[in-house]
Amino acid sequence: VQLQAFGGGLVQPGESLRLSCAASGSIFRIGVMHWYRQAPGKQRELVAYITGSGSTSYADSVKGRFTISRDNAKNTLYLQMNSLKLEDTAVYYCQAVGVWGQGTLVTVSS
Repeated sequence: VQLQAFGGGLVQPGESLRLSCAASGSIFRIGVMHWYRQAPGKQRELVAYITGSGSTSYADSVKGRFTISRDNAKNTLYLQMNSLKLEDTAVYYCQAVGVWGQGTLVTVSS
């Protein structure tokens, strides 16, 4: 399977964005799917993951603001990001079964 992330952009603090990660094939049998991010000069970090049964987990820094979801019928993983902060600026990557998407840039700036 190949993954392609999109939906990034430039927003102001407090605004929202929804990232999507489209898979080239069925994700129905894929277990855990992840969103990672890498800010300039920092290591890549796990933002959130979702299991095949829909259980989710979040980094403390995004808990309560971000929501990960998946639509198996559309073969798509999502990341709804609300109340964005300056420190959320990063390239966001989706990842599953050892495959990485190409990343989409989110810039939060006033």
